[in-house]
Amino acid sequence: MHSTETLMHLRSIRLFNFRNHSDSTFEFSERVNCIVGENGSGKTNLLDAVYFLSLTKSSIQKQDALSISYDEELMVISGDFLEKNQPENITVSLQRGQKKNVLADKKAYDRLSDHIGKYPVVLIAPDDTDMIRDASDTRRKLFDGIISQFDPDYLLHYQHYNRLLDQRNSLLKQFYEREYFDQKMLDSYSQPLVQLALEIAGKRKDFMMSFMPLVQSHYETISGGKENALIIYDTEVNQNFQEVFRKNQKRDTAAHRTTKGVHKDDYIFELDGQPIKKFGSQGQRKSFVLAVKLAQFDLLEKHKSKKPLLLLDDIFDKLDDQRIAKLIEKIDDETFGQVFITDARPERTKRILEKVKANVSYFEL
Repeated sequence: MHSTETLMHLRSIRLFNFRNHSDSTFEFSERVNCIVGENGSGKTNLLDAVYFLSLTKSSIQKQDALSISYDEELMVISGDFLEKNQPENITVSLQRGQKKNVLADKKAYDRLSDHIGKYPVVLIAPDDTDMIRDASDTRRKLFDGIISQFDPDYLLHYQHYNRLLDQRNSLLKQFYEREYFDQKMLDSYSQPLVQLALEIAGKRKDFMMSFMPLVQSHYETISGGKENALIIYDTEVNQNFQEVFRKNQKRDTAAHRTTKGVHKDDYIFELDGQPIKKFGSQGQRKSFVLAVKLAQFDLLEKHKSKKPLLLLDDIFDKLDDQRIAKLIEKIDDETFGQVFITDARPERTKRILEKVKANVSYFEL
């Protein structure tokens, strides 16, 4: 263990009306926790509740209200964390039609963003390869989520940018519908939007500088391959962006929306200079995605001086033996702190983990 680190861990969790858990309590091991049971028994939901406690949102549902059990009005997730021997209770509650509440030791946060990054988390899930296949917003969401866990200013800038973007877009729509135009009014949104775009793009560039070598190193280890893995941050936001944005105003007015900015950025995944989206095999894609997630773990650990919680959802089904062996090695050599694993086949999990020296707890749902 590094001297800068403490093993932060989640000691217990209680779920009340959270999806298919009407009232469940779990006490966790500070190292490895295996949640086994048939499909539909609530394994992924339990993992998602841990994610929810850390990031105040679901990894599955876009709308918070969809996490409330069917036909119920209120859901509560309550978790007891321990760090540097200091216990802290985090409670997330949500009543239908109302604002979500997040409390630390019964005290509300001034801003939800103050909680993000306090208990860093990394999730490795079956649909991770979507980040390669999907449109650019999936990749932006992934990297914005990583940066937000270690840079609270980034999260605030990003939220502010999105609010301004919505306002500018509805103004452009209004101009079109009411057949008028007000330059001064448009500028009052455009100027701060450009400034925020420059800040966000700058932070994304800095992030990629430190993130990229980690991805390359993990890709090499996992795949044993000689290919060069690369992520290219693709943005139009650079030094002369103010000028570009101004010149683009006619086009924005015609389109009734803002057509340039960091909301159009993308991250291009390449192997040996070829886009993995087009040319990558299934194995290469899985290795690439796993390398991205392990790099996320390393970077969060470095910035937060603690090991993030690691959630492994149903990965034994999706990864081959070679990639699983690499992960188990890392569990064994204490690269990871507290780990949560779900699997529909208990006997397989036991077989894979029997050699692990760490304390392993099993939860049958």
